[in-house]
Amino acid sequence: MPPTAPARAPHIPESVRALFPALADSSEVYLDSAATTQKPRPVIDTIQRYHSSRTANAGRGTYPWATGLSARLSRVRARAAAFIGAQHTDEVVFTGGATAALNAVALSWGLAELADGDQILFNPRDHASNVYPWHHLRQLLARFGRRIELVGYRITETGEADTADILAKLTPRTRLITTSHLHHVFGGLTTLEELRGRIDPDVLLCFDCSQSGGHLPVDVTELGADFAVFAAHKMFGAPGTGILYCHRRIHDRLLPFLPGGNSGVRLTDAGLIQAGMPELLEGGTQNIPGILALGSALEVLESFDMSVVAAHNRELTLRLIDGLRRVPGCEFLPGPAYAPCAVGYGIVSFTLPGITATDLGFVLSELGFLVRTGLHCTSAEGADTDSVRVSTHIYNTFDEIDRFTACVETIAEEVS
Repeated sequence: MPPTAPARAPHIPESVRALFPALADSSEVYLDSAATTQKPRPVIDTIQRYHSSRTANAGRGTYPWATGLSARLSRVRARAAAFIGAQHTDEVVFTGGATAALNAVALSWGLAELADGDQILFNPRDHASNVYPWHHLRQLLARFGRRIELVGYRITETGEADTADILAKLTPRTRLITTSHLHHVFGGLTTLEELRGRIDPDVLLCFDCSQSGGHLPVDVTELGADFAVFAAHKMFGAPGTGILYCHRRIHDRLLPFLPGGNSGVRLTDAGLIQAGMPELLEGGTQNIPGILALGSALEVLESFDMSVVAAHNRELTLRLIDGLRRVPGCEFLPGPAYAPCAVGYGIVSFTLPGITATDLGFVLSELGFLVRTGLHCTSAEGADTDSVRVSTHIYNTFDEIDRFTACVETIAEEVS
């Protein structure tokens, strides 16, 4: 059995919780940060200031409001590159979120690069945003006579990608391996480290960092990522904003995405000619307040120190698992509950006999605990059962976890 949680409660100063107005205005316990995080005051203020003071478009005008805004967005890009460990700022593309980013990979890289018979290895139990785009790509290519193969691989009991299964399914036609860095349901961390030196370096690696970004330190260079995606709304930022990391080695293998205004292409007699990155994948007017807010969100996260955030979530996860082990009939989905050592990244999913996950979530919400229930945006192909998912962040405390597990225990006794 894994080690028990530490006896001490994570030390979170009141000043940290006070940064999040929604928490101050509510008596409920928010345990759904894997769906979206609460927003700190600096993020809210940044969005409000954009709309109320010197609103302009970026990358177009030559007057100070516009040029100043363009400079601010460049600084956010540089901050984002440093935050995720990118070596160059032109490897950071601003997108509409993780789903938009993964579709950009599928359409800007996949349409250009994949040939008949090529393969993509993926996890059918990943978030739909890292499953559906590849199926969509396969259908599109089939219309042009190119038939690619999507090969699913297994996960382990601890909720990580099964690298042995991946190795067994690799072929000379494998072009991409895509995976969740931190699984959104199971809370297992996958780095694909075991594959280093054992696969053809021409096989590209794509990481969905939607759940790890803003929850633990992430270094895309250390991961060996060719692509990596981040969702701003899961890292204190605003919805409708995200990051797509594209390693420089594949820049010349990308098609324009959303060609149009300010989209990194120019029109000649020979047709569209590509310009540089990241504009090549950033067509149209961007979510400017969202990008500015992302800069503020990263500043807040950096002020905490991501290693501190990760340690805090680990302690909360271990405490949660220990508490739920005492609940009669509680069954954990794959994840840190089955790990041989003390790991945890702020995500735990479980079921109770005698009550559906939906009903349990409703009862918990009536008692003041806000959790996610259902399939959690997994595809039907994954064949997972409904579950309750608890997810934490820096603003959660041991007291909240203890009260939650006590409540679940009471419910379990009543429905048994």
